Parts: sequence; C-alpha cells; structure tokens
Amino acid sequence: MPGETMSGGCQCGRVRFRVTGPLGAGSICHCRMCQKAFGAFYAPLVAVKPDTLEWTRGTPAYFQSSNHVRRGFCKDCGTPLTYEAPDGIALAIGAFDEPAKIPPKVQFGLEAKVPFVDHLAELPGHRTENDPEAPAFLADIVSYQHPDHDTNSWPPEGGAHQ
Repeated sequence: MPGETMSGGCQCGRVRFRVTGPLGAGSICHCRMCQKAFGAFYAPLVAVKPDTLEWTRGTPAYFQSSNHVRRGFCKDCGTPLTYEAPDGIALAIGAFDEPAKIPPKVQFGLEAKVPFVDHLAELPGHRTENDPEAPAFLADIVSYQHPDHDTNSWPPEGGAHQ
C-alpha cells in the first residue's frame, strides 16, 4: 500500500480522515479496554504514522481511557476512530471506507479474548435478503449514514439528518 491514499470516517459523517502513505499491520486487540471502547468482542486497528493522517472534516472528541492511552471518537454518533498511545496512533479498521483492504495480521491482549470468538465462523449464517421480512423492511429504510466515500459536504442539504 505504499503511496496509497485511503479515507474513512464516522457513521454520521461529521468526522472524516485521509491517510496518505503506507499503513502499518492490521491488528485485533482483545484487551478489556478495547472491548469496552468498541462495544464489541475485540477492536480491529491499524497503525498509521501521524504525518500521514489528515482530518478532512471535523476532529475526534477524546476519552482518556488510561494514564497512557486516549481514544478518539465522533462526539455526535459515537463511532470509535483512534487509539493513541506513546508509541503511536492507530485507526479503527471498520471506520475506513474500504475496510476489506486492511486484513488483520496479528492479535494482542489474548488474556482477555472472549472464548467463543474463535468459533464465530462456525455459526449458521443468513443473507439479509433471504429473510422473508427483509424486503418490506429494506424498502422502508432511509439511511442517514455517511456513504463510504468522501463528500463535499454532509449531511446533504434538505436531508432528514440535520
């Protein structure tokens, strides 16, 4: 990914970022702080060099989760965005517009790993459109979520999300 530019942001679109240059290795952190910060079983993160990161719309709010770490998030929609420690900054992989391009390569905090995480792929899976109730539900949805690409402004003028 050398020289590649990747962008992303929060769910509501009030905070957007761009990374120009190579990303570090994608990782998953299972520590209890990351679980709570993401409201999930683990936190998928990727290291970035500070001089490659640019906030293109808004800036994160921060929570000091320990004496060493602060975490950036969107103050409006709550999307987790950063993990910042003395050794560097990492961005939430899921906040990128194309998270599939950033596969995790290593796991941290295994002492707090939720035991069933290794078996999630064994669970039965269903596509949304195969749910008999999905067509009516999906036809009625009006999304206020920012699209997975940069926009000149957000939310759209006259849109319901104001």
